[in-house]
Amino acid sequence: MVRAAVPALLLGALPILAGCARAEIYPDIAPAGTTPALVADQFGYRPQDEKILIVRRPKEGFDANTVMPAHGGYEFIDTDTGKVAFRAEAQVWNFDSIDPASGDRVAYVDFSDLDTPGSYSVRSADRANWAGPVRIGPDVYDEAFRAAFRTFFYQRAGFAKAVPYADARWTDGASHLGPGQDTEARSFFAKDDAATARDLHGGWYDAGDFNKYTNWTADYCLTLLASYAENPGAWGDDFGLPESGNDIPDVLDEVKWGLDWLVRMQSEDGSVLSIVSLDTASPPSAATGPSYYGPASTSATRSAAAAFAYAAPVYEAAGQADFAADLRRRAMAAWDWAEANPDVVFRNNDARDQSEGLGAGQQEVDDAGRAAKRLTAAVYLFALTGDEVYRLAAEEEIAGSRLMLGEGVTPYNIAAQDAMLAYAGLPGISDGLADAIREAFAAAMAGPAFMKRIKAWDEAYLTPVWAMHWGSSAVKARTGTLFLDAARTGVADADRAGARYLHYFHGVNPLGKVFLSNMGELGAENSVDSFYHGWFADGSEKWDSVSGSEFGPAPGFVVGGPNPYYKWDPCCPKSCGNPNWNFVCFETPLEPPAGQPPLKSYRDFNTSWPLNSWEVTENSNGYQAAYLRLAANYIE
Repeated sequence: MVRAAVPALLLGALPILAGCARAEIYPDIAPAGTTPALVADQFGYRPQDEKILIVRRPKEGFDANTVMPAHGGYEFIDTDTGKVAFRAEAQVWNFDSIDPASGDRVAYVDFSDLDTPGSYSVRSADRANWAGPVRIGPDVYDEAFRAAFRTFFYQRAGFAKAVPYADARWTDGASHLGPGQDTEARSFFAKDDAATARDLHGGWYDAGDFNKYTNWTADYCLTLLASYAENPGAWGDDFGLPESGNDIPDVLDEVKWGLDWLVRMQSEDGSVLSIVSLDTASPPSAATGPSYYGPASTSATRSAAAAFAYAAPVYEAAGQADFAADLRRRAMAAWDWAEANPDVVFRNNDARDQSEGLGAGQQEVDDAGRAAKRLTAAVYLFALTGDEVYRLAAEEEIAGSRLMLGEGVTPYNIAAQDAMLAYAGLPGISDGLADAIREAFAAAMAGPAFMKRIKAWDEAYLTPVWAMHWGSSAVKARTGTLFLDAARTGVADADRAGARYLHYFHGVNPLGKVFLSNMGELGAENSVDSFYHGWFADGSEKWDSVSGSEFGPAPGFVVGGPNPYYKWDPCCPKSCGNPNWNFVCFETPLEPPAGQPPLKSYRDFNTSWPLNSWEVTENSNGYQAAYLRLAANYIE
């Protein structure tokens, strides 16, 4: 990433005035829009799941003290028959106090007992206010899930996006295959030396920037493969990829695209290069600048080892024995190199390593991160081979892990936590250790940082997290996944909590915002209009915003989400080196996202420097994979 058909669910939607005057000067920075009085999942609910409509009364933030409907009673009207199917009273949250995360007072209309598939309009009992309809059915998330997964296809580097696999509105030629680009990328530290050229084509644009990072790509592969393991039924062979119809689940085809790139990044000695830096343009095929790679590192090599080892048995079971055998060999070679070179660090785009300009986001990790990657690789290599060397390494790292030291569970270390839970289910380890891992995880999830907050209705919008910051979407999605892991270890009500995090992405938040791009054709009333991305760039006549360009961005991209720490560049408002750049700044930081309660620290915009929209709206394959893993659990 850069730098680290359901009509409106609105009752009395209200204009947001902050920023409107400036938007008349800069029409590419649209007004923040309206906030809804009622919020619900804009795609709907499965019949068996909890269903809560939230009635809002904003008290803090840009929409403070606007008039919203009374709490009172609500009726759900079957749109086919016109008859009342369900009635419920709104119940105020926390004695009608103001929620610090959102600045709102809220009330809940629980309609969980309405489980008949169909479409329902919502009205207040006095018939003064209407909203909906709300869909109920087993397949309400299918189309959103499909669109979200297909973003990986649109992120493929070096692959043409052509009809019928791409929508005609978002087609492009294969990118970064010209002279000096991915097929003949050179070392960043020997740009003039043709002998350093390597074929490093393929992989995915990491985020809104087009760079490719080994640590993160390996994590995306692990996350998608974990999703496949958790619910294979969600992953068919019909997502509209070029590989669809080959009798292999499309998620395995897409992950193979990432794994094939990791294979190219590996050297004969087993080490794995850390990064390839790509030029950016809109559309991507217009990029003509050279591609450069960074050296191997311990963290990148361990990341690749884990991905190769996890993937090998999956692809063997899918009938790709030769590919699986190659992954096994590569995983072991990567492990051996990293064990012999445990402290090789490379920080891209960093003056300490003379690497300024190589990539954007910092992919290197600290000592704890390298230990977590060693743990993850060791677990999956032991699962793959049964070799005692890997068992001993895994147990060494598990013993020193946060979880086993009593420091709890975190959404920031989910790969290692996944590996530990997987280790607890492997043959050949002691029952005592397996039980200790499961018990430590269950205890942490049942404790004050997780289930106790859920049971206490700690946050008005029902999705408490450790923190809100840049990339909050990843924290939300991974926290939801942790609750689902907890449910599998027997923590009561954890599955119900997990679904709430999916609803957050689908509009159950104080903005009534679906945090996926351009989903109006798929049923969302208020989805992301624009976001920071090299292809869907500010000023593009075709692909800028849904509201202000011919097509807007492709559908389904998960954005970074609310960021209460958003800041414009320090040069604003008067010191950006040029009056024209100064004029891009506002007199004060753009509100929202600045100056808001955490959950309201968002707006749709894709302006680059010096307003730095990437801190709020940039997509990331990490956010995408985390959302897909969460959502796949609710696909039937």
